[in-house]
Formats: sequence, C-alpha cells, structure tokens
Amino acid sequence: MRGSYLLPKQLRDIGRNNGRLYEAITSTLLSVSRLSLSSPIFTLVIIAVLASTSYVGLLQESLFDTGVQVAADNEKVDIDSLLKASRTLELSKNTAWKWRTLEDADTALAQARAQHYALTTFVFPDYAGQSTPKYVPHPSNITAISVPSTSNLLTHISQDTSLAYYVPEKELADFLQSAKEIQSGNDKTKLWRMQAAWHSATGSSSYRNWLLNGWTIFIDLLKHAETLDIVIMALGYLAMHLTFISMFVSMKRLGSKAWLAVSILLNSVFAFLFGLVTTTKMGVPINLVLLSEGLPFLVVTIGFEKAIMLTRAVLSASYDTKRQAGGANGHVLASAMAAPSGPASVLEATQAAIKEVGFEIVRDYVIEIFILVLGAASGVQGGLRQFCFLAAWILFFDCVLLFTFYTTILCIKLEINRIKRHVELRKALEEDGIQPRVAENVASNNDSSDSTMGFNIFGEKIKASVVPKFKIWMVTGFVLLNIINLVTIPFRASHSKTPTSSISNVLAPTPIDPYKVAENGLDAIYVLAKSKKLETYVTVLSPIRYALENTIPMDDDLGFFDDYNHILHSMGGHVIESIFQSLEDPILSKWVLIALTLSLILNGYLFNAARWSLKDTPTPITTPAVPNLAPLNPPPAVRSERPETPKANGHTRTKEDVELMLKEKQAAYLNDEELIDLSLKGKIPGYAIEKTLENPGVMTRLDSFVRAVKVRRAMISRTPATASITSSLERSKAPYRDYNYELVHGACCENVIGYLPLPLGVAGPLVIDGQSYFIPMATTEGVLVASTSRGCKAINAGGGAITVLTADGMTRGPCVGFPTLVRAGEAKVWLDSDDGQSKMREAFNSTSRFARLSSLKTAIAGTYLYIRFKTTTGDAMGMNMISKGVEKALNVMSTECGFDDMAIISVSGNYCTDKKPAAVNWIDGRGKGVVAEAIIPGDVVRNVLKSDVNALVELNTSKNLIGSAMAGAIGGFNAHASNIVTAVFLATGQDPAQNVESSNCITIMKNNNGNLQISVSMPSIEVGTIGGGTILEAQSSMLEMLGVKGAHPTTPGENARRLARIVAAAVLAGELSLCSALAAGHLVRAHMAHNRSQAPTRSTTPVSAAVEPYKRAQGGALNVPVSLKMTNGTS
Repeated sequence: MRGSYLLPKQLRDIGRNNGRLYEAITSTLLSVSRLSLSSPIFTLVIIAVLASTSYVGLLQESLFDTGVQVAADNEKVDIDSLLKASRTLELSKNTAWKWRTLEDADTALAQARAQHYALTTFVFPDYAGQSTPKYVPHPSNITAISVPSTSNLLTHISQDTSLAYYVPEKELADFLQSAKEIQSGNDKTKLWRMQAAWHSATGSSSYRNWLLNGWTIFIDLLKHAETLDIVIMALGYLAMHLTFISMFVSMKRLGSKAWLAVSILLNSVFAFLFGLVTTTKMGVPINLVLLSEGLPFLVVTIGFEKAIMLTRAVLSASYDTKRQAGGANGHVLASAMAAPSGPASVLEATQAAIKEVGFEIVRDYVIEIFILVLGAASGVQGGLRQFCFLAAWILFFDCVLLFTFYTTILCIKLEINRIKRHVELRKALEEDGIQPRVAENVASNNDSSDSTMGFNIFGEKIKASVVPKFKIWMVTGFVLLNIINLVTIPFRASHSKTPTSSISNVLAPTPIDPYKVAENGLDAIYVLAKSKKLETYVTVLSPIRYALENTIPMDDDLGFFDDYNHILHSMGGHVIESIFQSLEDPILSKWVLIALTLSLILNGYLFNAARWSLKDTPTPITTPAVPNLAPLNPPPAVRSERPETPKANGHTRTKEDVELMLKEKQAAYLNDEELIDLSLKGKIPGYAIEKTLENPGVMTRLDSFVRAVKVRRAMISRTPATASITSSLERSKAPYRDYNYELVHGACCENVIGYLPLPLGVAGPLVIDGQSYFIPMATTEGVLVASTSRGCKAINAGGGAITVLTADGMTRGPCVGFPTLVRAGEAKVWLDSDDGQSKMREAFNSTSRFARLSSLKTAIAGTYLYIRFKTTTGDAMGMNMISKGVEKALNVMSTECGFDDMAIISVSGNYCTDKKPAAVNWIDGRGKGVVAEAIIPGDVVRNVLKSDVNALVELNTSKNLIGSAMAGAIGGFNAHASNIVTAVFLATGQDPAQNVESSNCITIMKNNNGNLQISVSMPSIEVGTIGGGTILEAQSSMLEMLGVKGAHPTTPGENARRLARIVAAAVLAGELSLCSALAAGHLVRAHMAHNRSQAPTRSTTPVSAAVEPYKRAQGGALNVPVSLKMTNGTS
C-alpha cells in the first residue's frame, strides 16, 4: 500500500510536475542515480561492504545474544539478563490479598522486602531413550521448595518435563549456579546443561546456539501467548509471504524470473540492517521478539509497490527512448546501443523514469515515515514506539537504496539482457547460414531498434493487483482484532491483572505472562502466604531450558579457526581479527561466497561482450551518405601513403604499377578507371570486387562496397560480349547509392549492381486476435492494396479476424540409397521405430539451440529411401539450420546405427517439398499452419462489399471449390491468395519463391444466419523474422511495424508464428474483397479505373477493333455477339 493512498484524492497530485519542491527532489534524485550508475560496480561493492560491516557490528552488539550474558570465565550465570524478562507480583493487604503485577519502578522496592521469592521453571526437552531429571539438586544451605509446574497448550505435544521451584530472591544466584549442570541418570557421558550457562560468544557454535535459543524462545512465547495473538501473528506472516509471492509474480510479468525480485529483497535486507544499526546506536532497545512481531506487518502495509513502479518506468522509458531514437533519423537503425554507448542509453532511460515517478515515490516514503514518526513520538508503551522508530529508519534507508543500489542492479540487468539478445540473435543468424560479420552487424542493429523489447520485457501487462486490497483488509482486520482484544480484557482476566499490563501485552506481547508460566506455583505460594497473612512478593522468571550434551568435547572438523587468536596477537591487529571473525560467521561467509559467485557471472558476461566486440568490431550500422563520386573518376578523398608514379609526359601509373599495387593488396588506392580495366582483363573477378577494395585505412567498409557496385556496373556495361545491350547500365536509373550493402554482402545477394525499389503500401488497419495491424504490401499490381483494405474494413466491422495456429514445423526431405531393397526396408523400419526416432532426434538437436526435430516421415521407392524431417526452427524460416541438422543425423545413422552401406544421394530429395507445388505440403503441412476466420454482418456485405451473402457463398463454391477441382488444383482452392502472400513476403524480407507452397489455401464461405462466415486454411506458410531478407533495413522496419522484428527473447518462434497469423488474416481480407468484386461484377471496372489515366472508350478497346469486320459484313449494323460484349453491357 502506497503512502499517498492515505491522502484525499484531491491532495495526491499536489507538487507533482511543478513547483520548486518537485524540481528540488527530482534534481537530487537524478544526481544521486547518475553518480551511482556512473560507476555501477563500485556502487554495489560499497553498499555491500557497508551492509556487511553493519552485520558485523550487530554481531558485536546484544541483538543476537541468546538472552543471557555470560561471564568471561563462563563460571557464573548472569542473573540480570534473566531478570530482564521476569515479572514481579505483589500479594498483600494493599492488593486485597490478590496478585498484582508491579511496574518497573515498584520492583526495586520489592527486592528490599524480606518475604521476596523467585519462582523458576526448569524445562527438560524429551530426548529419545534418555530419562529426564526428577528433581533439581542444590546445596543444603539453599531453601528451594518444589511446587507444581504449570502446563500449557503444547505440553501434550512437546512432552517436555518441567520442574518448578521457588527460593528466596537473595539465594537465586547460588541456586541457579548449582543447577547449571545436572547428571543424566547413571550415564556419565551425558550431562544436562543449562543453556544460559554454557553458551560461547564466538565461533560457529554461537550462531547455532543462537538459532536454537531463538527457536526455544519462539516456542515458549507460543506456549504462553493468547490464542487471539497467535491468530493475529499467523495472519501477519501469511500476509507477508503473500506479499513476497505477489512481488515475484509482478516482476515475472515485467520479464524478470528472479533477478530483480531477489534484488528488491536484498535492497530491503540492507535497509533493515542499516536501520537496525542506526536504531541500536541511538540507544533505542530492540529485541528479536519485537522484530518477529512487527516486521510482518511492516512488510504487508508498505510492500514493494515502489520498486515495481520504478522498474516499470525504467523499462517503459528504455523502450520509448529507442523508438524515439529510431524515428528521429528516419529509420530504425540509428540508436545509441548500436555503438558501444549502450550503457548511456540505459542511463538516459533511468533518468527519464526517475523524472516521471521519482517524486511520487519519495512522496510516498515521506508520508509513511511521517506516520511512523508520529507512532514513535506517541506515549504508547510495550514496544510500539521502538518499532515505529526502527521502521522509520528502515524506510529512509530503503528509499536511498532504491535509487542507488536497486537502480544500479536494474541497469546492469538491462545491459546483460541486451548482450544476451545480441549473442542469441547473432548465433541464430550464423546457424541460418549468415556470415559471422554480417550476423554481428545485424545483431548490433537489432540492439538499437527491437520493437518487441517493450512487449517481451513487459510480458503480460500488469493488471490491477488484488494484493493492495488484501493489505487494506489485513490492516483493518488487525486493528479490529486488537480493539476486540482491548475490549474483552476484563472478561478474559482469570486473575487480578491491571488493564495497563494487558494493554501492553496487546500492543507488544511481553516475553512472559507470569500466570501462564507459573500459575500452579503462584497458587501454592498464595495459599501459604494468605493463610499466614504474610506480605509476599514473587518474581517469576522465564522458563530456563536444558540441553543434553556429551561431556566429551567434539573435535572441530574444519580446524581452520582453532588457533587463529595466537596468530592474530602475533600480528597485533584488531582489524585482521575482525576480518577473521567475519569470515568465521556462517551468514557472512555465505554472503561473501554468493557475492563472489555473482561477481564471476557478471564479469563473465561483460568479458564475453568485450571479447565479442574485440573479435570483430562492426562499423556503425547506419547508412552514411556515399561520397558523390563522378563516373570513372578516381575518388577525391583517397588517402594514399604511396604516391603515384607519373611518367615523364605527366601521365599516371603504368599497367605494371597498377598490377603491382593489386598484387600488394593496394587496390583501394587505384582510381575507378584502373579498377574497371583490371576487371575487364580478368585480374579482378567480378564476384570479388568488394573483397579486393576493402581497406579500412582508405575508406569504410560500406564505402568500399558502394564503390565496388559502381565499378561492377561499369564493368558489365563495357564487357565486349554484351556491350551492345548492356552499355546503358552504367548510367541507368537503377539506383545503387544510399543503401547498406554491409547487410547484403555474404547474406542476401552476390554480384550486386544496385537495388530495385518496389512500391510499398499498407492495407488496413486489420484487427487480428484483438490487435490492430497495418499490413505492409510491396507490389506493382494496382488495386491490390486498395482491395485488401476494403476487405480489412469489412472484417473489422464484424469484430476482426480470429486465427488458430494448427502446426509449426519446417521440413527437409533428403534422399538416401541402399544396395538392395531389403536394406532400404530395414532402414525404413528402424527410422519408424522409437529407437530410430530417438537417436535421430538426439543427433539432429545437437546441431542447434533452436532447431528441434518434431517428427520423421519415410517413404520408399525401390532402393531409394526418402526421409522427411519436420522441425521447429525458432523465429528463423530455418532451411539452412535444418540442413545442418539433417547432415548430422544422416552421418550418425550411417556411422553409428549399422547403416554404413547407406549412400546420401541428396540432402534435399524434393520430398520437402521446397518452392514447388506438392501434395505433401498440402496434406502434411510445411512451416506454419494457420486458419483464419471472420464473420461479416449481412448489412456490411451489402453496404461495404456491395454484394450479397448468398451470392458470395455460391461464387466461392463454384469458383474456388468446383472450379479449382476441375482444374486439378493442389492447394489452389482460393481466389488469389498468392497475390497477398507475395506482396507481404516482399515487404517483410521473406523468400518470394516460397510463395509457391505458402499460398496453399482453401477459402470457405457460409451463410450464418444472414451473416457471411468466411475462413481460409493455409497449412504451409513459410516465414521467419530473422535471417535472409529480414536483415535488410527496409524489410526489417516493416517487421518492426508489425511488432515481430528479430528473435523473440523469451519464447523462441513466437514472432514467426505471429507473422504467419498476420499473413493468413491478410489473405482472408484479400479473398473477401476479390470475391465480392467478382460477385458484383466490379473487378474489371475497378482495374480500369485505378490502372488507367483516363476512362476507356469504345474506339480504343481491342474489342472494338475486333468487331469492325463483323459490322461491315452486317451492313453497318452493330449486333455484337454476347461473348464479345463489355462487362457494362454496352456494344
């Protein structure tokens, strides 16, 4: 629950985004966070060291003591520590002979009275096979009287043995000293030892005993606590754990499985340590009982909403910053993270987030701290003031650490995620056959403008959590239960307890309740004192527990710290002693180990990132302006350390000099004419011009590629064998400048002479599965985009399109041969068996982190065996990835599975089937199988599509179903699915040749209560969002517009599957619009209107010229046959 929720709604926005207070707080937060993020490692180390120092300081204080301070010689029990948890009662005429609990001020007076007893209870836990003492031995000069012990709620469960004695208060010390060790029956190797007497203050046993005593204290409190108090504390701890779970769930929704959630907890732990040290140093008494009772309610009421809010703001700012950076430059490749300035982008995102929510977070902290300060300043006793004081300091340090420690970890996490995405994308591209250098460039490009980052980091949008409501109900219930507790005090008092003591017990339960600890003993003393009318005072001590120990000391298994004191004294340093004590402590040693492990992991990530950058430093992935190079002139900006060698007549280099420079790999210093001449003579192969010209000392890699394209165009234009028809290429309008050939070279095309711009339009928007998309379409066919947009409009009017993914698996079908049919049959049987499937899957999966073999299908033809591998390939289309896996699997089959006589005929035996019409793709599917459906209201069909539902259903049956069947179509039961598929493929960088199988589609229309129900089923859509043409800038930007660019960082393959759904829905819109145009007879008129500059006339149409002879033969009468009439019915 945030502190601002306690304010009226009209006051919650005061000071926000305006005023001096807002500016002062925001500027301070920005300065602090900037200082922390400028040296993140130092920030984490300093805070961790301070927290560790605070922990060591707490160890040296009394907080972790067992409740009893022991003398240095370990011979005497510290009575004062035992008496701190005691209660003194008075029985006299002044109290009407009823027990009355004395306040601390009256206890000192009672100690001076003669009739003052100390009532002690000794508890012996049940040990299997060991007898417990029947009495407590003591010297004869001590008057110790046994009284009945008092049972509690857990007596029957714990089976502990209790013995109660009361002695004169002056003899208490001697009595406890004599009872600190009790022999265990006749077993001389066992000894019952008072836990308060043998506790050692150092070493690992200190912490072990602290835990044991802490558990003992907890059990004792549970035994003697009120039932209502137990219920309240149980609900508090339950709510605290629910708060932890809610925080982990919220951070998981933001995209972090554990890192950030653990960091928030660590941030809170450090704040607790700092607050605890500050409180204890200021002299405010704090004990473990108070912490155990108060911390759950502090966690529940305060929660972790502020850290979650800051995390959400940082992630949102990181995403928005990248989008703005991409938009500012006109393309998505200009970004801070493309260069080594990635951390600066994270810093900017953090600063933007703090500007947005920093003031609100600090305001909430201030309100909560103010309320706690009021509680600390109140006069309420019983521990409430002390805990409020501690909680206020905890919140103060939590606020400071939130903007330093946690913000630093958050930024490091973002940077590590960026590195991981970079590496995964680069490796995926390399697995898909892209050259490592190009893959590195594309991965760097993706760092800057991955639009899916926002979606993937956020994951599922955080809904309004029910936890804050639960917290409000929890706090309200806590207050109501305490009110009931206060009101019912008089009715629950079995003895004469004053209201003051009861109220104190409600607000902060006391260590003991004397009536629950020693009620029977008090009754015995009461009977004796009242019968003799003796004024009596009784001090009831907390139960003293015993532990059964071996009298023979156990050797230390480790033996590392046994004799270190001698070494320390010889070195003479308290600092070193403190360090050894810190390392000896089990908690701190584990913390040091965890810190070292995290440091190794973090440095490993950063080291690998640096290694990858040094290994192959990419040039900035932008499209710099290419120098205006005049045709056939040497580049004016050539920086040559080798001067030209002019002849006496002033001419430039000789042919020998040019060839020598080429041989010495100095081709970049040559001018264009010299390069063209070398290419025409075959000295520079046409495919190797780029490689020949690469020279970072002369020009950038991109400039060398642009120059290579220019030289190649001139070389092709002047090639003698083709000059008569290719001479125009050198000065043609085919563009070659302003293009990023770095992404093309080694990945998309060879012998590059430029690029071909295609008209790019968008259809839509189209609602697909509840999300609106503009569909990019690259096409030269008029009306196609407009027609698809009309279909989108009609589909949206019916609520949008719904898609279902039915399959996901790319295929490769190698052909292998065997000497005989029998051997081929044996191989088929083995491949179809579980053993064969398992071994082939294991071999296949070992070649890639993304490709996973789903199934094998075999077919035999004579001695040839065809094996159809069907695999998932992540977000890549995956043909190259699959081919590697197929080769490995076939090799294992041949060498390790008993088929050494198998011959691999071809890794692709046309059983895939790739880029060819085939029934196997139509039946079994290939790539992604998607079904898209929409229901179009009848009035939309009439008003938007200008058609009729029944007419559309009839047309679809007669054309798409019956007509296609008459033509013997395979997967072609549609109007023009390939039109839309090809246009989207070209726009998004898919392989256009794969539209052959990707366009397999059957369109179905039904009349559904007057509405049109239309669906398309496409079993073999072959798409990817990484690799191939998707790495090109323009195509990549279209994927980004669709929200599916690059690899999905959390769910591999999700982006490619979403793109397949978009393609299917776009086909649905295209089918609907075209069939409607055909049913209404609008197709020809629409094409003529959109594709002609003026309306056609009878005199200019081919039909008019064709019927002229017929007119003359009929004597001038124009009776045009029906088959030759135009669609408008005129002749």
